[in-house]
Amino acid sequence: MTDFSSVPVLSFDRVRLEPLTAAHEAGLREAVCDGEVWKLNVTTAPEPDQVADYIRTATQTRLAFAVIDEDTGKIVGSTSLYHIDPTIPRLYIGFTWYALSARRTRINTACKIMLLDYVFDTLNCRCVCWQTDNLNTASQRAIERLGAHQDGILRRHKLRKDGSVRDTVEYSLLREEWPQARAKLLKKAAAYDAS
Repeated sequence: MTDFSSVPVLSFDRVRLEPLTAAHEAGLREAVCDGEVWKLNVTTAPEPDQVADYIRTATQTRLAFAVIDEDTGKIVGSTSLYHIDPTIPRLYIGFTWYALSARRTRINTACKIMLLDYVFDTLNCRCVCWQTDNLNTASQRAIERLGAHQDGILRRHKLRKDGSVRDTVEYSLLREEWPQARAKLLKKAAAYDAS
């Protein structure tokens, strides 16, 4: 039977995902301060003084990872698996945020390759989903570059940090779509390495 309760250590292209713990607090605080990521209204990044609470909530409610750049040894963000439905099986990837210095680098591509390999090949998921704020066009473009399909928009779905109500854009990627999407992501990863 597939184990949906444990968080593995994953590594690819000099990026490591490891189970988020309280030991990552100082590194996450430094990462969230890099670019003042918590100030972005469309991100789940915590304020620096709320990192401990963020870790506690993340580890209690989802399979949460710290993202480590193995070139520097620094924690550069966090990502999670959540809304896991083992009966299908299906889950969401989200609560993803990166330090400003890690954006538009190989980090996100490597993370998505690792996570999607894990959920499709190890957890045998049939479908992986994403949700993002309708105002977060950068996130939408990144999800679409993964090969995900936009399923629709959930209107007046969630509160933003500032109290406004957001619409949520919903995406999915099916297991049978992953091989082609993976090939494109591997080319993208190789291009980062060549530059």
